[in-house]
Amino acid sequence: MTTLLEIRDLHAFYGKSHVLHGVNLSIAEGEIVSLLGRNGAGRSTTVKAAMGQVAATGSIQFKGEQLIGLQVFQIARKGLGYVPENRDIFPTLTVEQNLLLGQKKGKEKAQTARWSFDDMYSMFPRLRERRQVAAGLLSGGEQQMLTLCRTLMGDPDLIMIDEPTEGLAPQIVELVAQYLKALKDRGISVLLVEQKLAIALEISQRVYVMGHGRIVFDGSPQQLRNDAVIRREWLEV
Repeated sequence: MTTLLEIRDLHAFYGKSHVLHGVNLSIAEGEIVSLLGRNGAGRSTTVKAAMGQVAATGSIQFKGEQLIGLQVFQIARKGLGYVPENRDIFPTLTVEQNLLLGQKKGKEKAQTARWSFDDMYSMFPRLRERRQVAAGLLSGGEQQMLTLCRTLMGDPDLIMIDEPTEGLAPQIVELVAQYLKALKDRGISVLLVEQKLAIALEISQRVYVMGHGRIVFDGSPQQLRNDAVIRREWLEV
């Protein structure tokens, strides 16, 4: 498989605080990879650094191009999507207007775009029902659906999703899991930051575990299931 995202010796800082200490990870085309760890391990900082939102050193290559030093909008245009934990919807705009804002414009809008409004509404019928409703009036689960779909409207090759099931009802969590599998079926690579171990192990081909700003495990879901020491030291409460 062709490597899509390759991070090498990544260091990141918040002011004088050294948060990431030489992170290495990679994602291939069409692969779902989960990044696990306790709160404060550095998972969100890793994806924010890849998206250009955190000052970083080292190497972040996407489709063979170096991302460090680029602005967020430049990185997005290269085909890297990001769904933040806080969702970042536009509350006064309708569902449909939020989706429109995610869509590529002009020359950037390829004729072969993989995603349409119908795709979004087919995956999440509730969004179709509420397409003319202001996004700020949606439930937490509906806002999460909207954020995921808005990012997809930009037709990314890889989407980084930070804690998509946080605070959601169990039935919505299962819906999000189905959505992530649908991405893989469409050839979209996924880097999933997730607290719920069961979901991550169910849908991922590979798993990384972070601790104290470093990768402490890299392997298959089954290898992690079998490694009680790693789970106890770095994941279990």
